[in-house]
Amino acid sequence: MSIPGFERWLGSAQGNYVLDWEQATLDATVADVFGFNALQLGLPQFDFLRANRIPLRQKAGPAGAVDTFCEFDALPFASHSIDLAILPHVLEFHDDPHGILREIERMLIPEGQIIITGFNPLSLWGLNNRLNRSGEYPWNGSYLSIQRLKDWLKLLDFEVDRITLGCYAPPFSQHKWLQRSHFIETAGQRWWRFSGGVYLLRAIKRTHAMRLITPAWRKSRVGAKALRPVAHKEGHGH
Repeated sequence: MSIPGFERWLGSAQGNYVLDWEQATLDATVADVFGFNALQLGLPQFDFLRANRIPLRQKAGPAGAVDTFCEFDALPFASHSIDLAILPHVLEFHDDPHGILREIERMLIPEGQIIITGFNPLSLWGLNNRLNRSGEYPWNGSYLSIQRLKDWLKLLDFEVDRITLGCYAPPFSQHKWLQRSHFIETAGQRWWRFSGGVYLLRAIKRTHAMRLITPAWRKSRVGAKALRPVAHKEGHGH
């Protein structure tokens, strides 16, 4: 994702506030993910994989300083080839978020992981999203609730194993007011955990074990025996 309006907003006080929380939370989340191939979709100007030790880390998207140019819903990667995929604010600004998740499911290996960040509609930031009619980023996005995202992932056989919320301060436009609202972070994490302005969700791709169905050899032998003609013993005379 390379959207000039959104990128400009990321340079604002609000954007820095969100990015600082997301970078720190992503650093902690990806540090224990291992494998061979990791992929970041969108926001290529930020390195959200910097704390990860997977040897091959790539950035992909339709624009910007990416390693692979592609559309998010048509990824040019082989099926079952990626261990970790990060989607920073990709789904809420795309016309087909479910299509993107299907592509991620296709290319992830079994037990591969997906990490998603997004704005929480059940927050003061989500309220501003509903009330703000300016059409400006990020208020023009289609924010996805955590529950909806969990439902979509469940349909694709993902198991959610981590949800973290942050940015509890109201979406003040000035840096000083965001700083003065720091006490709200502690109170929010303790009393209103569901109402953080942004969230991080991590899910694991589960592959159901296949049960090998073998021919019913025993039944076949029984059937054959049942159809075998009975041999009569010859009498020795009376």
